[in-house]
Amino acid sequence: MTDRKNELAAHLARVQERIAAACAAAGRDPREVTLIVVTKTYPASDVRILSGLGVRDVAENRDQDAAPKAAECSDLPLNWHFVGQLQTNKVRSVVGYASVVQSVDRARLVTALSKEAVRAGREVGCLLQVAFDAGADGRGERGGVAPEGIEELADLVAAAPGLRLDGLMTVAPLTGEYAGRPAAAFGRLMDLSTDLRRAHPAANMVSAGMSADLEQAVAAGATHVRVGTAVLGVRPGLG
Repeated sequence: MTDRKNELAAHLARVQERIAAACAAAGRDPREVTLIVVTKTYPASDVRILSGLGVRDVAENRDQDAAPKAAECSDLPLNWHFVGQLQTNKVRSVVGYASVVQSVDRARLVTALSKEAVRAGREVGCLLQVAFDAGADGRGERGGVAPEGIEELADLVAAAPGLRLDGLMTVAPLTGEYAGRPAAAFGRLMDLSTDLRRAHPAANMVSAGMSADLEQAVAAGATHVRVGTAVLGVRPGLG
């Protein structure tokens, strides 16, 4: 356990250095950028170590993995973010532990989240997942709503009991005009955030950037970066 703690501490320090350097280059205060550690596929013991190292925000993308992990770590001062595509039949479980759902992308999901948040007596933060690779159906390959669908969906979330509209999220797309151009995608996301805040001033959270492209996200103005591999190591079975 001590070896793992030392390993995670070193990785975490390196990521924090990268964020600080990116902020310095962009003329930003590092306190403006929140690190969310993506703990998917890693055990609750790693989450516990990270909490001891000062991490307060962690993310998961599969409820079947997240729910037991969150329960095992319920004594820790953590904010759990759900970042994966969310099926409506998993909403009740996710609302039980998630402070923020970053993958809101359709009206039906808003309705389900609102119902369960009210039932649980909780307020759940929502980020609209923006898909820059959206097809004719208005959805992206990995979920998300097309940019032109943001306004309508934002109004739905803002009006839904139990929900709080926090802002926007994106994943650098693998296809479409922004494929291989994360800096351009994140810049476009910031433009969309500016538009959103005209109608919803408090929705100022912008979640973008991962291990490989967090610098571009910080340069664009992201308030939150989601980092997994650079903190926890290469995931089992992924390399």
